[in-house]
Amino acid sequence: MDEAQRVGEVIEASTTEFVAQCYELYQSPPLGSLVKTRDESVELYGIVYNATTTSLEPGRRPIARGKDEASEEAIYQSSPQLLKLLRSEFGALVVGHKQGDKLHHYLPPQPARIHSFVYRCEPEEVKGFSQSFDFLNVLINTRLPVSVEELVAASLRQMSQVHEDPHRFLVAAGKELAILLSGEFNRLKAILGRIKQ
Repeated sequence: MDEAQRVGEVIEASTTEFVAQCYELYQSPPLGSLVKTRDESVELYGIVYNATTTSLEPGRRPIARGKDEASEEAIYQSSPQLLKLLRSEFGALVVGHKQGDKLHHYLPPQPARIHSFVYRCEPEEVKGFSQSFDFLNVLINTRLPVSVEELVAASLRQMSQVHEDPHRFLVAAGKELAILLSGEFNRLKAILGRIKQ
């Protein structure tokens, strides 16, 4: 796998999601990005649903340090230890997996392994994954600390960028959502309003 695409490693995992700590502060993949991690024989795909930057020590919050500094960069230059006291993490909802050459848009048999490396998916991989909209069912039926409508829209916007005709991709996704959310007009309207280009 391309080491340039490696963004972190798994620090928490369950069947439905994993949390990864980034190697670099503030370098979480964007909301809705498709990422992957690998087990011995299975690649797990997840969609980034949340990102945080916090103190390494639980219960100890960062304090304001920039009153006498001219820029944010100056804060880190005058206090270089901050880079070692803070961490950026992101959560990814598992939406599929690949065994051998077979891609599945449903949950894998096992969760990700702790300390597995997490990679951003290459554009061709995102394109291949998004040929099927089966992952949308997982997204719209999940409970997360963020709005599911925001996450669905963000993931579709991210995926549309790798297609030759982004508009056609989004129209096809909208049709699939209309079927999945029949009877839930307000949710459908909220998502469609956010995926317009």
